[in-house]
Amino acid sequence: MRLNKMDVLGLLQEHGAVASGHFRLASGLHTPVYLQTALVLQYPHVAQKIAKTLAAKFSGPADVVISTGMSSVVLGQEVARAKKCRAIFTERASGSMAFRRDFKLERGERALVVVDVLTTGRSNGEVVALAQAYGARVIGVGAMVDRSSNPLCLGVPARSLVAYPLLAAPPDSCPQCEAGVPLSSARREIEAGGE
Repeated sequence: MRLNKMDVLGLLQEHGAVASGHFRLASGLHTPVYLQTALVLQYPHVAQKIAKTLAAKFSGPADVVISTGMSSVVLGQEVARAKKCRAIFTERASGSMAFRRDFKLERGERALVVVDVLTTGRSNGEVVALAQAYGARVIGVGAMVDRSSNPLCLGVPARSLVAYPLLAAPPDSCPQCEAGVPLSSARREIEAGGE
């Protein structure tokens, strides 16, 4: 059974993954709504359904799924299971996305980049470029949730299960900052690796 957009939104709501407050994202932008997809993906049977639906959005074969950081590892692992390929992930090292733990790509491998939440595309663009530098052929970027509000320039197809446009602003033009609303206490977790 494949999930539709309403199913995914329902899972996010049901598992308390949609938080309201005043959050600072890893990009530095501020938003009144944060999605904590880990609250949904912590259930393997649910993560598997989500991953199968996401994997189906890319009909061709893949040799490797690359998760863009720790927040996407569970989803990437399950997409790789559905695609019957291996799964690796990147980590930020010295300010750039990199492969560690002896992960590498072979020239010509078909790579699918997977992220739980796609926001600005900056990190995902770095991962696409990293994979291409190894000589891999990136077949696309797949996301559980696309929060982007501007066109993404990733150079490869980007597909998601649901669009949940991000209401965000830089701190100097943030309505909540202007109103004196303090940042929500969960911001430390978000800055550590969330959206």
